[in-house]
Amino acid sequence: MKKLLKVISLLLALALVLAGCNKSPDSEGTVEGEAGEAIEADFAQTDDDMFTSRDLDTDYSEDESVTITLNGSSATCSSDSVKISGSQITITDEGTYIISGTLDNGMIIVDADENDKPQLVLNGASITSATSAAIYILECDKAFITLADGTENSLANGGAFTAIDNNNIDGAVFSKQDLTINGSGTLTVTSPAGHGIVCKDDFVITSGTYDIASASHGIDANDSVRFSDCVVTIDAGKDGIHCENSDDSSKGFVYISSGTYDIAAEGDGISAGYYMQIEDGIIDIIAGGGAVNGEKSSSDSYGGFMMGGKPGGSMGGRNNRPMSYTSSTSATVTSTATTSSTDSSTSMKGLKAENSILISGGSINIDSADDAVHSNNSIIVNGGSFELATGDDGIHADESLSITNGTINISESYEGLEALNINITGGTISLVATDDGINAAGGTDSSGTTGGRDGMFGGGGQMGSSSNGSILISGGNIYINASGDGIDANGYLEMSGGYVVIVGPTVGDTATLDYDNYATISGGTFIGTGASGMAQSFSDSENQGVIAISTGNQSAGTTIVIKDSSGNEIITHSPELDYAVLIFSSPEITKGESYKVTIGTKTSTVTAS
Repeated sequence: MKKLLKVISLLLALALVLAGCNKSPDSEGTVEGEAGEAIEADFAQTDDDMFTSRDLDTDYSEDESVTITLNGSSATCSSDSVKISGSQITITDEGTYIISGTLDNGMIIVDADENDKPQLVLNGASITSATSAAIYILECDKAFITLADGTENSLANGGAFTAIDNNNIDGAVFSKQDLTINGSGTLTVTSPAGHGIVCKDDFVITSGTYDIASASHGIDANDSVRFSDCVVTIDAGKDGIHCENSDDSSKGFVYISSGTYDIAAEGDGISAGYYMQIEDGIIDIIAGGGAVNGEKSSSDSYGGFMMGGKPGGSMGGRNNRPMSYTSSTSATVTSTATTSSTDSSTSMKGLKAENSILISGGSINIDSADDAVHSNNSIIVNGGSFELATGDDGIHADESLSITNGTINISESYEGLEALNINITGGTISLVATDDGINAAGGTDSSGTTGGRDGMFGGGGQMGSSSNGSILISGGNIYINASGDGIDANGYLEMSGGYVVIVGPTVGDTATLDYDNYATISGGTFIGTGASGMAQSFSDSENQGVIAISTGNQSAGTTIVIKDSSGNEIITHSPELDYAVLIFSSPEITKGESYKVTIGTKTSTVTAS
């Protein structure tokens, strides 16, 4: 048997010099840019910072409240702070207002003093506005909507939005000010021509059950979305939850403390213009119709590879990666005040943030046409349970991805994990990819998916290959089933701990390990099988040896047994794919020692390097 090709020492020395260029997130999600400027997401925030005592308080005194009774086409109320004009009810002062009954075609407007904090208690209220918002928070400091215990409430738009002032009202609930909704009742929001709930400042939900159906975003906020201890179901024609402030990039964040969220969105499941922080909760998302609507290509179908002279004889970066999709039509929200349309591109990701994402816990189930979890900056996974199926990447960060804990199962993806710099220190990861399992590559991502339920194709771009990427593995249990490269480092790979198993194909220009500069192992267990034609082994090892051999063509399930010279079994492994190469290293393997490797019925003696 012959050893696999290794990188030459000159390239190894160069790679060691380049190792100092690695960029990775600190504990607060900071990533240093090329010029040294820091982009920060404030992950030090807790529930105490996000929710006031008033946000959590659902109590009210009926005796001290104002009662508003809806009567179909009008309403009755004895308070001077409530103005009724036909089916338009305007609240003009601070206080608690208990609202019940049905309003067939009308609206409730809050137009109070800028320092007031009125509370609207929905006590079996059903409000429909044919041409505007059912509830319109125009002026106050902060509004509270409380769902009375055990009640069912509904707020709906009738299918069109006609301007009543200078504000472009485009949601069944529309607030110009901070808005908190809580309580132990239920609320159904229906908006066939626009968004479900719109808040131009901070939007908070701390309790209650919600069912939102909308033609556009289910929930649309400018400054922040903060949720805790609620049950939210959303069916949206665009994003399920969208938070973005186009005038202030330090706003537009999403914070989820706990709760249950079931989101079906034609666009993104949850999208944050700034950052996203998930502490706990049960989150189920179908974005863009799911992975079935993402058009993926396996490595076997690639027609063009750039000849690169990579170490170990492998070829360079792919130049025929699938393009991003672009819609051919634009959805519009009808309004006589302003007609706004989306841009031509449609994003169909599960969780997406322009800046960074921190996930500390929870149960997250995503089926998305595009990336399941995506950040234009960094992603930190400190815990949680993930079930991901995607037409593109399982977890993608343009800059850095750090995984310290959690259980991640990616059942379907184009590439499993992708970022410029990837650092895995713990957790359990299992992934299936039609291309690379773990890929360190630089640049923005527009790859893998050309699908989407509406058949919106076109566009272009790819994640640019570079040689300054890094993959660091110091812990965790990782299983990779990849139709492309198992681990592809456009830069370098360093493994110092953990347990990594890779199974790859024997066809196509693929490799169990693929790297530009160097790949070292100083700890942990690595066992990889796949194709032999483009194979690379570790370029260097410390503290333990490496067994790297061509096995000949072996069928899936053919058992590999490795024993030391005393006959002690070190490992038994049965790859689930055909294979022609074996790479194995563990602390039980010593350089220069001989080992018996049995593959099927044939046994050979191999010296570890």
